[in-house]
Amino acid sequence: MYSIADIAKALGLEAQGETSLRVNGVAEPAMAGPQSLALAMKPDFAAQIAQGQAQAAMLWAGADWRDFGLKAAILAKRPRHALSGLSAMMDPGAGFAPGIHPSAVIDPTAELGADVSVGPFTVIGPEARIGAGAVIGPQCHIGWQAELGPGALLHPGVRIGARVTIGARLIAQPGAVIGGDGFSFVTPEPSGVEKVRETLGREGDDAAQVWARIHSLGGVTIGDDVEIGANACIDRGTVRDTKIGSGTKIDNLVQVGHNVVVGENCLLCGQVGIAGSTRLGNNVVLGGQTGVVDNIFVGDNVITGAGTMLMANVPAGRAMLGYPATKMDSHVESYKGLRRLPRLFRDVAELKKAVSKLAGNG
Repeated sequence: MYSIADIAKALGLEAQGETSLRVNGVAEPAMAGPQSLALAMKPDFAAQIAQGQAQAAMLWAGADWRDFGLKAAILAKRPRHALSGLSAMMDPGAGFAPGIHPSAVIDPTAELGADVSVGPFTVIGPEARIGAGAVIGPQCHIGWQAELGPGALLHPGVRIGARVTIGARLIAQPGAVIGGDGFSFVTPEPSGVEKVRETLGREGDDAAQVWARIHSLGGVTIGDDVEIGANACIDRGTVRDTKIGSGTKIDNLVQVGHNVVVGENCLLCGQVGIAGSTRLGNNVVLGGQTGVVDNIFVGDNVITGAGTMLMANVPAGRAMLGYPATKMDSHVESYKGLRRLPRLFRDVAELKKAVSKLAGNG
């Protein structure tokens, strides 16, 4: 349990009221018990405090906590950011046991740092190197010559391929795959796909051809403090490594293709797909289901709305939306115009009738 004073001090925030009150967890206001810290970070949420039993809450700076019947409060200028530190304090973890489980299979040539935890049925391949303090959950696989930095946390079922290099403090959610082969195939003669890409149409039937596999000779290099969501996939490069910059966060079901370079502190939301050899700058945010074609460059600080399709280079700092993507404000204006079309058609029809009558009277 933590006192309100202890929490506020740890987060660098202001505490008021009976700061010696102790809490054992956090809860939504309406569901909070007497030993819960209610998370009421907006007035709408704070209005629900009376429905629960909370004696203390985290509120926004300047909130009059006494009006909500509370005995104590923690006040934050940016409560959602404060929640980051608070949730870290309250997180009980995944419950992985320390040490090496007897069912784990670890090649004798693998190197494990101090205080590494390895869960049941995990396999660590030849010449793999695991940094100090890494926690590897059940049923994970770490391939030949893979390097995993210190402080990593792998949840169940994570797969790390051969010759993958990962920096410090990686967090990988269940089922993430890092270092699978790239989706790269070619035909003996130019394929129908290549012709369509050049002509934007079909020109007769194409002879059936067999797809030949291009093997992935490169690996994957990932920086520090990267997080990878459940069932996300990062493909290895064809010749050079696929790269993910430090601080980047990748959501569930994201696909990063071969040779892609993602900059630092990017945010790739759920179901984003990035095709091969594309480059993203730093601090790029791709909204859910954004698609990015191959071999383009997306500049620093670009933001896309959900469902956007990037089909050409995007300059730094742009906000993009739509398919194909255009500047977000332009896309919204176009959409408004599209919604006005039925009314415009009716107005034009009425004008035609009026002109026709005038012409007939003349």
